[in-house]
Amino acid sequence: MSRAPATLHDGSARPNAAGESNRARARILDRLRASAPASAASTAGSIDSRIDAHYATRRPGADDADDSQPARLDRFQQMLEASHADVFRASADTWAAELARRLAAAGVRRVLIDPSRAEGAALVRALPDSVAAQSYARPIEDWKDELFETIDAGFTVVRSGIAATGTLIVEPDAGSPRTVSLVPPLHVALIHANTLHLDLHAAVAAERWCDGMPTNLVMISGPSKTSDIQQTLAYGAHGPRALWVVIVTDEAAA
Repeated sequence: MSRAPATLHDGSARPNAAGESNRARARILDRLRASAPASAASTAGSIDSRIDAHYATRRPGADDADDSQPARLDRFQQMLEASHADVFRASADTWAAELARRLAAAGVRRVLIDPSRAEGAALVRALPDSVAAQSYARPIEDWKDELFETIDAGFTVVRSGIAATGTLIVEPDAGSPRTVSLVPPLHVALIHANTLHLDLHAAVAAERWCDGMPTNLVMISGPSKTSDIQQTLAYGAHGPRALWVVIVTDEAAA
């Protein structure tokens, strides 16, 4: 059965309440959209300027000895070691052989490595027969037991680092997902010295996170640790019990 539209006493059609509500909402949203870009951009720019000024007044100048690469390296290593990480420096020519020797000496038998990266391939070539390389090539559901029970170490290449806090900025990908730095009892991270930033603000600015921040970044400042109500500190409760950091100090053979 068809229903005739409601009419007013003068014969005109009665306004549709839902339609009027939608049109009113659309008008409000249109006004907000028209005014938002300028005000939002102005507010964001003001906040960015104040943050930049805050850090500029507290950070050493570009010609200050405290902001030199050696000073950043020393600070970075000092902060990592204060968090119970093991750190060593090596050249681009020697790091792979030195790391392979240390892995064998520590009794590591299987290590997760992404061989598609140049650093991963270099380490695979340097490993002795007693240490086997394992790539992360299968869904975790297919080899969960093997991963948790037989993998001794995970090797990752760090995106960059923060000297002020001894922090590694890791960007997981398909070849080195978060599992590589989270599940094995030993996490081995390689970082190139020329990717060190003075602090987090400098890292955000230099890497232009505002233009497209990566969807997944992991910041690591030491091995996994936790404490109970009695403040008893325990390592490895929620991740690796040990963290090794390899700092490549030059790019001569990259």
